[in-house]
Amino acid sequence: MDAPTIELPVIVIGAGPVGLAAAAHLVGRGIEPLVLEAGPTAGAAVREWSHVRLFSTWGEVVDPAAEKLLAPTGWTRPNPAAHPSGGDWAEQYLRPLADVLGERVRTGARVSGVSRAGRDRVVDADRQAQPFVVHVTHADGREERLFARAVIDASGTWATPGPAGGSGLPALGERAAADRITYRVPDLGDPAVRARYAGKRTAVIGSGASAFTALAYLADLATSDDGTGTKAVWILRRGISGSTFGGGEADRLPARGALGLAAKAAVDDGHADAVTGFRTEVIERDDEGRLVLVGEDGRRLDAVDELIVLTGFRPDLSFFSEVRLGLDERLQAPVELAPLIDPNQHSCGTVPPHGHRELSHPEPGVYLVGMKSYGRAPTFLAMTGHEQVRSVTAAIAGDLASADRVELTLPETGVCGGAGLFDAPEADRTGGGCCAPAPQLVRLGAPAAQEPAGGCCGS
Repeated sequence: MDAPTIELPVIVIGAGPVGLAAAAHLVGRGIEPLVLEAGPTAGAAVREWSHVRLFSTWGEVVDPAAEKLLAPTGWTRPNPAAHPSGGDWAEQYLRPLADVLGERVRTGARVSGVSRAGRDRVVDADRQAQPFVVHVTHADGREERLFARAVIDASGTWATPGPAGGSGLPALGERAAADRITYRVPDLGDPAVRARYAGKRTAVIGSGASAFTALAYLADLATSDDGTGTKAVWILRRGISGSTFGGGEADRLPARGALGLAAKAAVDDGHADAVTGFRTEVIERDDEGRLVLVGEDGRRLDAVDELIVLTGFRPDLSFFSEVRLGLDERLQAPVELAPLIDPNQHSCGTVPPHGHRELSHPEPGVYLVGMKSYGRAPTFLAMTGHEQVRSVTAAIAGDLASADRVELTLPETGVCGGAGLFDAPEADRTGGGCCAPAPQLVRLGAPAAQEPAGGCCGS
């Protein structure tokens, strides 16, 4: 890369926790960042789930370089042992950090394309000597072309949630039922949202922390004065097993374990029924406009008033059509990273340290970081993103010794495994991810007869 190109900024896509951390690391190395955020403010995506509490503590969600940049302003980290909500994280950390970065952060700037100047993805000649060109569409409709020495995509996956359909495609009728479906954990503290679910029968599709949170919220609503008659139906694509509710008391992130225990309590206390082995194929409306879910096996569930779909997220790669990315064909994560995070093989806490080498692509100078780097894999932690951008920015600065020195210890979940493992019929025989029962409606806990049957299937 020639001298004029080196003088260009590094463009960071996304002003969320990892994007702003990347900018802080770049500033610390004397490299000028330019952060482009599609939303109206820094941390726009985080603010959309401001009512949800993180299972990580303040001590785990503040990047060291960002804290160093904030220190001269008098900013101090909140209680390291406390668990912030999304709103706390955005207002008490991301907003001050964006303020310190100042004009280096541009909001209302949506990236529509990334390429090499004068080179589409086909052209080899003199490719790496060309700067990156980034096309941006501003909130007022104005278009702009920017140049960069490198591009760090920390835009996350929030804007592209997974569908209800069990095949990865929207179920037939899913789009037509959009008025009764949300793909986010509802904020039941909002009176209008609360009224939407109070006294209603709501289906929740998903098996991760977001689904646990939604079930716990609905259970709380069911026990409140204004929530009489509230009922949840928890739809799982696999069966109930020892890992269904996460690590519980064995989780080294206690708040994460508590989410699973809260979801289990919602089922045990009768506030939610769990339907297992159900993959949604069709969403129909009955005569009253309620939703009827039809499974791939032909089963039809009783009608529900509302549907909450929490089936994970997937990366938007559309603006990289002219850049040479090396992505795993299943996870859509960088090919070197994918085996380290594959949920078919890895538990939540078994992801090994990784940095710029695992995050690089055939197009030098392009990096996907943060949740975007995980593609479709779940269980990303902020600590992982902070270490990723520390390594990546060191590599951009030419400090390979620092870039290669990747050290990260993630809290393990006591019992956690990937969906693929438990979907496999032979899982019952391997001992590692056992007990995927036949599709059935289950009620856990309450009757005395619900004693553990032995092995690893006990509740």
